[in-house]
Amino acid sequence: MFSHSEHIREIERVSRGLVTGRDDMVVQSWLRCLDQHRLDPTHACEAFILPEARLREHRQRSEDLIRIARSGLEHLFHQVAGQNYVLLLSDRKGVTVEFLGDPLFDNNLRKAGLYLGSEWSESRAGTCAVGACIETGEALTIHQTDHFDNTHTPLSCTAAPIYDTTGELAAVLDISLLSSPILKASQSLARHLVGATVRRIELANLMAQTRHEWVLRFSRSPEFLDVDPEAAISIDGGGRIIGMTHGGAQILARAGGADWRTPASLIGQPVSKFLNLEVDGLSELTRRRPTQDRLVFARDGNALFAHAIEPQIQRRASAWVHGEIPQAIRRLGGDTPEIVALQAKVAKLARTALPVLIQGETGSGKEHLARAIHEGSGLTGGFVAINCAAIPEQLIESELFGYMPGAFTGASARGRKGLVEQAERGTLFLDEIGDMPLALQSRLLRVLAEKEVLPIGGHEPRPVNIRIVSASHRPLHELVAEGRFRQDLFYRLNAATLALPPLRERTDFEWIIARVLERHAKDGKVPVLSSLALDLLKRHDWPGNIRELDNVLAVAVALSEGDVIEPSDLPETLPGAPSGAHMADDTGGELRRLLSACNWNVSEAARQLGVDRSTVHRQIRRFGIAPKH
Repeated sequence: MFSHSEHIREIERVSRGLVTGRDDMVVQSWLRCLDQHRLDPTHACEAFILPEARLREHRQRSEDLIRIARSGLEHLFHQVAGQNYVLLLSDRKGVTVEFLGDPLFDNNLRKAGLYLGSEWSESRAGTCAVGACIETGEALTIHQTDHFDNTHTPLSCTAAPIYDTTGELAAVLDISLLSSPILKASQSLARHLVGATVRRIELANLMAQTRHEWVLRFSRSPEFLDVDPEAAISIDGGGRIIGMTHGGAQILARAGGADWRTPASLIGQPVSKFLNLEVDGLSELTRRRPTQDRLVFARDGNALFAHAIEPQIQRRASAWVHGEIPQAIRRLGGDTPEIVALQAKVAKLARTALPVLIQGETGSGKEHLARAIHEGSGLTGGFVAINCAAIPEQLIESELFGYMPGAFTGASARGRKGLVEQAERGTLFLDEIGDMPLALQSRLLRVLAEKEVLPIGGHEPRPVNIRIVSASHRPLHELVAEGRFRQDLFYRLNAATLALPPLRERTDFEWIIARVLERHAKDGKVPVLSSLALDLLKRHDWPGNIRELDNVLAVAVALSEGDVIEPSDLPETLPGAPSGAHMADDTGGELRRLLSACNWNVSEAARQLGVDRSTVHRQIRRFGIAPKH
């Protein structure tokens, strides 16, 4: 029996660089415990169970993964039934967010830390399977005296990492015994079962998140390809990699001479960079062909059997209009096929937790779309918007992340909660994200990855549960290529991308005009456009998009006589619009009367017209209007 003192002496020998019979992975973990975590092997690290409130926060952040993983965990638990194993699903912080064990041993399991809410990070518990798995990113077994702390040496624990579809560590699955045979090899079957369960959880997650894209599954054996594949990747219609299991990441990394630990070098790349395959060839790898004929070759010469799963056919968008599309999303546009298809896509994405990137020209309605996504999401929190281009660079950090009392000169004595925290359980809309400084991009990336925020001057991060919607009028992939936007943040933000068409390409142009005119009704009456005026509007290129249209119609409504807007009420800048000379008697007289009624107070006239003062001054010069003395 290995005594406590012998265990401490062995750790001391390792600290001096002396060789022991331990696996190198165990030795490296012991050294981290000593050098990085400053743990003392003579002081017991008792099992730590999080308070209920903190555990609830961790579980809420992991609820999607827990839901997907639960059937796999239950299947594994049935496989080892009667052998006294305990299953722990830990988040990336090492906190157990799901637990399966024999309720007869609850007290013993809780005391040993094999329980819901236990924290098994290496810095907290020393060398342990969950903590070492988080540190190394690889499957491993920490058997009895492999543990750094003597409290845990009766345990035998085997763990494997669970990666999300972007290649980032998401969780750890652990299978543990309170007591086990002396030989570490006794846990080889446990390690195999855990690895197989993790592989299936990752595949289920990939299939759930990319059901409307191509999924390519791999196996070294044709017999198991369709029933139990070893790896998978998802591919968009343009042939780019948009998701992968950990096995898929390893296949891609080997094929492309890359490192799977830097998934940003894999996501977004064309599949042809890694496989001798183009997107057009995916249909040849479906079940329509015999399994043994579905062979693909990686760029490193590796041969793999492949099974391509076609994107799930979405229901016709028109079927959504009166049923599942929330009212807020229906207000995005008219009922043309193109716009209804966009509404259907928005409605589906709104109900997920996926980050959404909106691309569109300035004035095309990106914030309006972001609000519709929030209103259709069912989230209980608020909608918080921040324009990254409108806030001075020196203030944007405190605006986003908040600050502690006295964090800097001029800071409020009570501190301030940042916009990220204000969006708790709601949506944070980051408009013009492409203008965010690079240093702030790094901080935002950590918020998205860790789901916690650290205010300026603070020492303890605060958990946050938010939905991110971002927007830019510039193509972010071009900013990435120019080195002005972080690639890893780009792939975090554009899990789903929505492209808003410019106004000149909107097939529901007349519907938009009708909605704008409703907003500018006079005395409860909605003006209409004459056919000639409508024709002028259709011929304009609308560089300012809906925002420009709103301004034009606001002025036209104010200048129009009666309920009909004529060409003379529209700006001269529109192609074919009447010149100022023809309009001076009509529109100019109307504006003169308004100015006279306002005692030539230009600001008041601008307010009544719903435009800015510069527009009124421009019209005054255009029509040669002057006060009568």
